[in-house]
Amino acid sequence: MVEPKKIRSALISVYYKDNLDKVVTELSKLGVKIYSTGGTLSFITELGVEAQSVESLTTYPSILGGRVKTLHPKVFGGILARRDNPTDVEQLAEYQIPEVDLVIVDLYPFEETVASGAPDQDIIEKIDIGGISLIRAAAKNHKDVVIVASRNQYEELHEILVNGGETTYEQRRKFAAMAFNVSSHYDTAIFSYFNGEFGLPVFTQTLEQGKPLRYGENPHQKAAFFGSFADMFEQLNGKEVSYNNMLDIDAAIGLINEFSEPTFAILKHNNACGLATRDSVEKAYVDALACDPVSAYGGVLIANRGISLACADEINKLFFEVIIAPSFDSEAINLLKSKKNRIILVAKSFDLPKLQYRSLLNGAVAQQRDTAIEEKEDLKVVTRVAPSNKDIDDLIFANKIVKHSKSNAIVLAKDGQLLASGVGQTSRVDALKQAVEKAKTFGFSLEGAVLASDAFFPFADSVEIAHKEGIVSIIQPGGSVRDSDSIEYCDANGLAMVFTGVRHFKH
Repeated sequence: MVEPKKIRSALISVYYKDNLDKVVTELSKLGVKIYSTGGTLSFITELGVEAQSVESLTTYPSILGGRVKTLHPKVFGGILARRDNPTDVEQLAEYQIPEVDLVIVDLYPFEETVASGAPDQDIIEKIDIGGISLIRAAAKNHKDVVIVASRNQYEELHEILVNGGETTYEQRRKFAAMAFNVSSHYDTAIFSYFNGEFGLPVFTQTLEQGKPLRYGENPHQKAAFFGSFADMFEQLNGKEVSYNNMLDIDAAIGLINEFSEPTFAILKHNNACGLATRDSVEKAYVDALACDPVSAYGGVLIANRGISLACADEINKLFFEVIIAPSFDSEAINLLKSKKNRIILVAKSFDLPKLQYRSLLNGAVAQQRDTAIEEKEDLKVVTRVAPSNKDIDDLIFANKIVKHSKSNAIVLAKDGQLLASGVGQTSRVDALKQAVEKAKTFGFSLEGAVLASDAFFPFADSVEIAHKEGIVSIIQPGGSVRDSDSIEYCDANGLAMVFTGVRHFKH
């Protein structure tokens, strides 16, 4: 068993000094010998606390524009020396190297500098050498040394100091684990920056801290979100976002980003059960809800325009889990907050990552995000009858929705409104039959409607069903060895069909 250890000496060299004063004050009260560098040394002495410069310890000044300050045996010897190793102890005495029991260090803001759009040379200068080495050395020797590698850990250290400054082995090992997490994340960020040029086939992903969720897909499953939710959304109301909420929010953002006109969407289990584009968000909501008011119950709502009081008044009649919009009128917020558990999110401006990841089997797969979406000039008319301009608008509209629907997927639409969809079916015919049945259930006529399919038709049976229901135009990727069967049926019955050449499976 490793005995508890008292902190008697500390090396402090930090970039961020928020709340460091409380830690330094407690170290001073305990009579801890402090060594420090540059701006940190000035900060400590301005607090009226005595500290010794690292330069006076090493007898070397900070050189190379500050690139070399702490890289010296008198610093690293005092950190790495094993206190129970007689040879190490003898060498400390021989070379007059003081023991260091506590290292407080953070790293240059590499990620922040990259995000700021700074030039390459400025970014290179934010690759920390001394700091990362101090972290690794202290964490390696955690049997004897406490390592605090982030300002997020100052509060935990402060609690230890006010209680006498003695640490257990378990505490030191926990700090070491957190330190290696910091160093791992930092190195991954640097690699990702360089790999942006070369695209080496390496899977690296690290996020420093997960956001605990209430539970996973089911209450007996634990879950956490690894990312910065606050960078994407401001939560104005409601309970903690759940795992399933997260999945629906992700699907909602991907879908709404396809539309530039005022659009409102309602999602359930990652699929749109209602969506409409109108000249106002209020009208778009009313028509989106009409698509499937049953499935809308308990759903996730999203708009690409601000929510007014008039719109909120309509929305407030529905029970839903989450609502997302770029803004809300103050009166609208007050009304929507009448249900305390409703999650109200203001969507900030952000870019989604270019890569997507999914864990499976004993590893993970990564792929590029599907950012392709077809416009009018991308459509290839393959039938004798060409779609009208109005039908082309609806085909493009429907194609955007089917892209974000679970395969196999069929979407039926007309006049900028989702009429119905069939999603997640094992056959395309089943998906179409499901969509037709839903449309009829909610009173929609399919006369003059259009159909979008996320993949090609292997047979003409789906086209025949669509025709008999009054559908006049179809959009699909094409690419089946039996495309001619579908085209011939369309030509014989006056339907228009266009190929996109792009499949949008979503599994």
